[in-house]
Amino acid sequence: MTESRPHTLFSFGTLMDERVQTALFGQAVPSSSASLVGYTTRPLPITDQSVIAASGLDVHLTLERKLGAVVEGAVLRLTDQDLAAADAYEVDDYARRRVLLSSGESAWAYLDAKPLRSAARIVIVGDSIAYGRCDPHGGWAAHLAAAHIAGNEAEHRVFNLAIPGSTLIDVSEQTPTLLAPRRPDTVLVAAGINDSALPVVVPQTHCDGLAHIADSLGSLSATALSHNARLVVAGPTWVDEERTRDYEGLRFTQARALALRESMRAWCEENHVDYLDMWEPLRENTELLTDGLHPTPEGHQALHRHLNALSR
Repeated sequence: MTESRPHTLFSFGTLMDERVQTALFGQAVPSSSASLVGYTTRPLPITDQSVIAASGLDVHLTLERKLGAVVEGAVLRLTDQDLAAADAYEVDDYARRRVLLSSGESAWAYLDAKPLRSAARIVIVGDSIAYGRCDPHGGWAAHLAAAHIAGNEAEHRVFNLAIPGSTLIDVSEQTPTLLAPRRPDTVLVAAGINDSALPVVVPQTHCDGLAHIADSLGSLSATALSHNARLVVAGPTWVDEERTRDYEGLRFTQARALALRESMRAWCEENHVDYLDMWEPLRENTELLTDGLHPTPEGHQALHRHLNALSR
């Protein structure tokens, strides 16, 4: 019986070496030439002795985004067992994520584990917190943009397309038409807290947004992949429900926000999508929230510092 090989993995480095394949998989695996547009490579020092022993090299390559660049490599056809062995071989500096090859085929690839470190053109979609409400300086997204663009003025861009009041359902519906002109390589989604809100007066036709988190994230993942962009999901920030109470006809609670947080985290883990947990910077720090929900300027600075530590 022919062994099933349900996985495709784009390799641009040591995994193309038949000696490495034999060491990992027990044999050389079926492969074919492939290319990946919008990426270039940079060296990555390796300290894991088992990886060095398998490859014979103490410097591997990692991918980073560059508009117009192309990385030549190969697509490996792997079984479940092979893919698990490849995951074990790659060091913690890498994360397995989906990419779109020049052929139009979707494949796994090992990218930089820090999702914004290798980004060049970032699109932010989200709600009022991502928009920067209550901060005249533009919130955490503006801090991110300033730092990112300063790192490479010629090639780095950040487009903040967040809309106050948006739910994750809204964002998933609005985003497809927004991406093409910006040519993003990274889509940073910062929404969902509005999906967790419950109306103070619940109408008979009320639809619980938490029930649709997986569908919305799945839609956003497909949209990002169609542009060969990396999806990065920022989780909800801490809610001080003692101060939010009845907010424009909505009630925000910690229990619902925590349910949202866990749902988003679990979906991202299951689907190999980057999840950035944004809960801790504001937790119990009521002075960093203007109304129990929206961060103060100092709160936005705290969120940016936290985001920077997680993703760069």
